[in-house]
Parts: sequence; structure tokens; C-alpha cells
Amino acid sequence: MTEILVPRGYRAEMGRIDAPGIHYNLSGQGRVSINGGPTRPLAPHLLFIVPPNTPFVIEVDGDGPGHKPIDRQCWKPDPQGILRVSPPDVQPEVVQICGFFNASFGPSIGLFRELTTPVVEQFDPVDRIDEKLQQAMAEILKQEVGMGAMTASLLKQVIISLVRRSMNSSQNWTERFSILSDRQITRAFADMVARPGAPHTVASLAYSAGMSRSAFMARFVSVLGRSPMAVLRDLRMRQAALDLRTTSTAVEIVAHNAGYESRSSFVRAFKAAFGQDPTEYRASSQTQDTESADA
Repeated sequence: MTEILVPRGYRAEMGRIDAPGIHYNLSGQGRVSINGGPTRPLAPHLLFIVPPNTPFVIEVDGDGPGHKPIDRQCWKPDPQGILRVSPPDVQPEVVQICGFFNASFGPSIGLFRELTTPVVEQFDPVDRIDEKLQQAMAEILKQEVGMGAMTASLLKQVIISLVRRSMNSSQNWTERFSILSDRQITRAFADMVARPGAPHTVASLAYSAGMSRSAFMARFVSVLGRSPMAVLRDLRMRQAALDLRTTSTAVEIVAHNAGYESRSSFVRAFKAAFGQDPTEYRASSQTQDTESADA
């Protein structure tokens, strides 16, 4: 996480990072541009979540034309260790906390990983989003026992606040949270996420949701846009891919854990989903990890 301080007449640019970005404006007025798009007003307590690999620019007008860029020499830790982006000896107008994160529903479903457009929500001081983010930053700096769990808990509170607000929002990005407002469908979906390899059927999922088979099918498709078995197949493939990337478990066991009785049927399904058979996928993932570590 980083603290961005932008004085009048300056601009700060955040480059491409392969993770969703979160930007919360603590104070000040200015403008932002996301992925080279048109600028929009920036006000206190405005929160942005931007898709992975998306540039984010903050501009604050000064007395003259144009904006002076904050160069990389101004990106450095302060005496407390906080990574701060700020020109020296200039009073900031905009103060913003920025960072990159991952949030998931269960082990497989990234809530923001597949974003194509930014999430923008105006919060109020009473929501205390600023306090939670500042506490998360302090935890990261202290590096004490339990830092990971405490930081995750604070960031979860921010995401939960965003999800709750989304239920009453008219913005189209909130459709990705629509499942969370339907408790019966959420119950069945959570079971699928927690146990993707279990012998789920439409009938068993409908029973878990406490609905008739026909009513469950109709509402599930309405909420998620796909049939239960299509979503289950995706969950199984994502779980299998995770097992192949992070464990040395035999392919036969990975197939069984993903709900497939035979290796051959699993291999066909996996290749259709990822364009590689499981062995090739594991080998390519290990190669990418090695290259990243060397870099």
C-alpha cells in the first residue's frame, strides 16, 4: 500500500500491476483518469477499484497551465517506513491511499479479478474506510505476529462495506454481487465453491437451497447468467488448476478432487478449458514461477 500526496499543479501516475487496484481519497479535490479515459472529479472519501493492469492518474490544477509529473525520485519510504509518493517541501492538495489486492468468494472466484470497468463509490466519513485502510497500512509496517490475518481482516471490512453499498447502487458493476443478495442461491453456490468435487446435481443443489428443481434452475440462471452445471464445471476447473500450480499431487488425484471419476474425462475437460492438458499446464506454470523468481 502507498500514500499518494499530490500538490496543486502536479500529476501522479500509477502504472500497470497485475492485480485489482484500490484507491481511496482521504482528502482534497482534483481529477482522476483511468486507463487513459476522460477525467472525472475527485473528492474526499471517494473509492475506486480498478481492473488489473489499469493505469490510474491523479491531477490537481495549479495557477498555470499543465501539470508537472511526480517523478520516480519522489517515490520513497518516509521515516516511519510508509511508501510515499510526494514532491519534497510542497503542501499536498490531494492525499490518497493506494494499493493492490485480491478478494475471492471461496478459493476459486475472484470478486474483482475479471473487472472490465472501474468500481466507483462515494463513501461518508462515518463509514470509516480511511481508518481501516490506515490501520491496514500500519499493520504492514509493523510486521508483527498475525500481521497477515489482521491486514486481511481490515481489508475484508472495506470490501464488505463496498458490497453492502452495492446492493442499493444502480451501477452495472454491482451485478457481480447480485448472488450475495439471494440467500437461497448463495447457500447452494457456497456449497459448490467449498466442495467443487462433490457429486452435486441440480436436484441436490436445489435441496440445499430449499427450492424446487425448476424454481432453483430459473433463479440460478437469473442471478449468475449460467446454468448450475456450467458454473460447477468452471469451479472444478479453477480448483484443478490451483492444485496443479501449487501442489505436486498426481493428476489422477487432482481429477478425483475435481469430481471426475476418470483421468481421461478430466484431461478432456481441462484441455477444453485451458488449451493444455494438466501435465503441460503444470510444467508451464512451474516455468513461469521460476522465471519470475529469477527476475
